[in-house]
Amino acid sequence: MSITPSSTPQIKTERPRVQTFRALRHRNFLLLWVSLIVSSVGTWLQIVSQSLLVLQITHYSPVALGLVSLAQAASFFIFAFIGGSIADQSDKRRFLLITQTLSMLLAAILGVLTITGVIQVWMIIILAFLSGTVLSFDQPARSSLVPILVPKEDLMNAVSLQSIVFNGAAFVGPALAGVFLQLFTSLEGPFGFAKGSLFPYAGNFFLNALSFLGVLAVLYLLRLPADAEESMAKRGPLLASIKASLVTIKRDEALPWVLSGYGALLFFGPSNTLILPIFGAQILHINPVQLGLLFSAAGLGTIIGALTVASLGDFRSKGLLLLCSLFIWTASLLIFAVSHSFLLSLFSLFIFGISQNGVGATTITLLQTRVPPQMRGRVMSLNTLLIMGVRPLGDFPASGLIALVGGPLTVLICSSIVGLYSLFLFVMKPVLRKL
Repeated sequence: MSITPSSTPQIKTERPRVQTFRALRHRNFLLLWVSLIVSSVGTWLQIVSQSLLVLQITHYSPVALGLVSLAQAASFFIFAFIGGSIADQSDKRRFLLITQTLSMLLAAILGVLTITGVIQVWMIIILAFLSGTVLSFDQPARSSLVPILVPKEDLMNAVSLQSIVFNGAAFVGPALAGVFLQLFTSLEGPFGFAKGSLFPYAGNFFLNALSFLGVLAVLYLLRLPADAEESMAKRGPLLASIKASLVTIKRDEALPWVLSGYGALLFFGPSNTLILPIFGAQILHINPVQLGLLFSAAGLGTIIGALTVASLGDFRSKGLLLLCSLFIWTASLLIFAVSHSFLLSLFSLFIFGISQNGVGATTITLLQTRVPPQMRGRVMSLNTLLIMGVRPLGDFPASGLIALVGGPLTVLICSSIVGLYSLFLFVMKPVLRKL
């Protein structure tokens, strides 16, 4: 049995103004999208649980969290461009079958090390490096697969819906992580584990491993169009492929500045996995379930932002959306930094999620539409490098700054830097306002 691409002829009809989910009419994309949502919920179970695990075994050390992020960043800086180059030259379906299987095995290994009680910080750091290495190959292949599954006129809609897969799963995953941690804690006795053991964290890691099975099933059944690989570049020297992707970006009058704005947001904006556990414990004094709700507030904002961008379709003024989203992101993070109220923190993180998706979805769409098809995988490796490499890299100095001056002042400084750079782009780079 296989999933075959739709060959329904295009019929020109007048489209309604809002078609939020129109990319899901393409069966291949729909099935992959649903399976990735399930997998991404599992990933968020692991993200939240791993952060809490690191804090527990290190007695709430922000530097330890920063080291885990640094390990992941290092893997992306080493392998991101290689991953994009190989993604362009490989059968994307088979390639993703390999990367998804490896990710599942790494999650299972983390669960085994945790449930046996032998887990240490250095082990988590190594596993973070290996997970980042796998994702360096997985993300470009996954991103370059989307334009094959949908036509160009539905690409921005598909990109926006695709952003829901990971970031939108942050709405459900963290809340479930808190609930499951409470549930597994209550089951420690019946399973023979002493109260206060690491069994609850291991439970979430194993659930994450299981969540990959749906994606693997869909990828196994997926069959791409016969001409899908025509746009793949022929295998050539690796360094030449990497250089070609950088040259492609440099030649475009807008893409270097688009990427720099997104990169500033990701580097100077501390990730949720760094600041939320620390703010929850030291500023807001909340329990794990409430911490999960903080993560979920940002995730819900991401969903709303993605659906809004998806509803806009292939609209003009993408540059203005990018710049406005950067300004709103800065304001929401400033509010979160000074908040001592749980409800105000929830609201600011909700707006934070909306605006961050506006920046991310617009950046990805511009990358996909302003470069030749045969370069998409390699160029999208830049997006992978930003999200999975630059953000964790920024978390390391941010964790050190948190240890020196505290979380609130660190977030104020970081968000102000992004705001000032966004103002520079708005005033000094008019090409962005014309996109």
